Amino acid sequence: MVYAIPSGMSQANPNISANQPQIRQLDEAAANRIAAGEVVERPSSAVKELVENAIDAQATRIEIAYADGGKTLIRVTDDGHGIAQDQLALALSRHATSKIDGSDLLNIHTFGFRGEALPSMGAVGRLTITSRAQGADSAAQIAVNGGDIESVRPAALAKGSVVELRDLFHATPARLKFLRTDRSESGAISDVVKRLAMAEPHIGFILRDVSGGGEGRIVFRADPCNGDLFEALHSRLRTILGKEFAENSILIDAEREGMTLTGYASLPTYSRGAAVAQYLFINGRPVKDKVLIGALRAAYSDFLSRDRYPAVALFIECDPERVDVNVHPAKAEVRFREPGVARGLLVSGLRHALAGAGHRASSTVADATLGAFRPEQRPTAPIYQMDRPSQSALRVNHMAQQQGFNDSVTGYSGRVEMPTDTVQLDETSHGDHPLGAARAQVHENYIIAQTNDGMVIVDQHAAHERLVYEKLKKQMAQNGVAGQALLIPEIVELSESDRQTILDAASQLAEFALVIEEFGGNAVAVRETPAILGEVNAKAMLHDILDELSDLNQTQSVKDKIEAILSRVACHGSIRSGRIMRGEEMNALLREMEVTPHSGQCNHGRPTYVELKLSDIERLFGRT
Repeated sequence: MVYAIPSGMSQANPNISANQPQIRQLDEAAANRIAAGEVVERPSSAVKELVENAIDAQATRIEIAYADGGKTLIRVTDDGHGIAQDQLALALSRHATSKIDGSDLLNIHTFGFRGEALPSMGAVGRLTITSRAQGADSAAQIAVNGGDIESVRPAALAKGSVVELRDLFHATPARLKFLRTDRSESGAISDVVKRLAMAEPHIGFILRDVSGGGEGRIVFRADPCNGDLFEALHSRLRTILGKEFAENSILIDAEREGMTLTGYASLPTYSRGAAVAQYLFINGRPVKDKVLIGALRAAYSDFLSRDRYPAVALFIECDPERVDVNVHPAKAEVRFREPGVARGLLVSGLRHALAGAGHRASSTVADATLGAFRPEQRPTAPIYQMDRPSQSALRVNHMAQQQGFNDSVTGYSGRVEMPTDTVQLDETSHGDHPLGAARAQVHENYIIAQTNDGMVIVDQHAAHERLVYEKLKKQMAQNGVAGQALLIPEIVELSESDRQTILDAASQLAEFALVIEEFGGNAVAVRETPAILGEVNAKAMLHDILDELSDLNQTQSVKDKIEAILSRVACHGSIRSGRIMRGEEMNALLREMEVTPHSGQCNHGRPTYVELKLSDIERLFGRT
């Protein structure tokens, strides 16, 4: 019997409609261009891949040149071990690499290991590789244009490799429309090179803009740094982040459960208005990780207001098998096997270091003060001072100041207050204390103290605010957070996933007196809230907590709110600006500062005191 084939059915396969799309194998050129869309998003992505290859080649000096923001030219020259002539063609094939053993994708010790960068660049631009392997008699060169690979030919090169990428995305012109201005792309290239230079302080880097032709201009230069790792890193950070960061940062060196944290972090008194100077590295690889960013914020939450950000360059080293660096095509993100360990290491390491530097004053303020008397003018970081009442307000409200650190004083005319009990002290008595002995109070807000080798100026309000805050936190840690039971529990409706998320965190929230229970369906009942917060919008608070749990897999929301209240209480309960203090009160304040953690900055990250050495003062008057 013969069956007629119905209209619209394939004769090759009667089960497939003629209009149904069929699966096809992409050709090599198309596959490489798709890979290029993931690996080479913009010129800076190409620079990152090529410089990482140079680092993996054990180069000691790397020079990067670009033109027109990297759109028309990117050239990376290194003095590494090079590529053998018979392997140049293989280097341009997909998934070819010398960096890893294909059977072990977790034990990764190098930067470039995916084997996609070079063929992807060759698919969307004009790529030329010139290289001379160690011990080779001569160099060789290979070129690829839009995916078409030319034959290997002899070339002249003394050592290492030169990779040149011209006319990026000329084979995919639609991609060019999505690139930013030359200036923006140049800035992205500079940022990539600086990040890699931080991770490799013993390697020299030169970045040139050759848009005008010739040798061009040097945009960034970092010579190889000598010394041990910490000395080399500090020197490199001084070059990249500036002298002020180097002078106002603290060394971080911590270890936890096989993970180590090293690097430098800024003092709270040296902060930024945006998170533009936060550099994080995992096993030497620059990354942007939400867990670590959240941990960084938590570590500084006690020292900085929410609108200020620390500057850091921190390096976490661990067994490669404990972190997956292959979760992002450009390797910009990582995934920890034990994110809690990494987060805890960063928080505890930073808090311990900040506690050890609690009495260290920022050099920025002193430098700015002396800078006004120097012939050369240089920019300094902004100094944030506590807002104080006007002089007229001080005169009106002065007599209304509550009693506590001084008795009422009448007839004050704005003169410098000289405490008689300190002026007559023995000249050597101030040397027994780091913050010296009080000698005067000026402008009803600043205490002048004499130390063994200079003087200290203390902001009385900012200093006492930190002292009161630390006392309140200590009391809370000893006695716990007091809760207030709601007369009528507040019922909050959530989605099914949010309900489960908040219930999973219930035990953690209960530590801060926020008690949550199941209610039925997708609702939860809020039965108790922290007493110190007063009347609480439970629904809004739960949604804030859920946002943090979703973003960071942990929540600081309740703790932050409680500490914000404590900070506010400390601010209102501290010595006010404009209050005249007796000598013994000023000295008592200085002694308490010396034994209180983090007394070098107030609750908002501003300095509580600045110190001037005698040599600085003598330099002001030309005595040296």
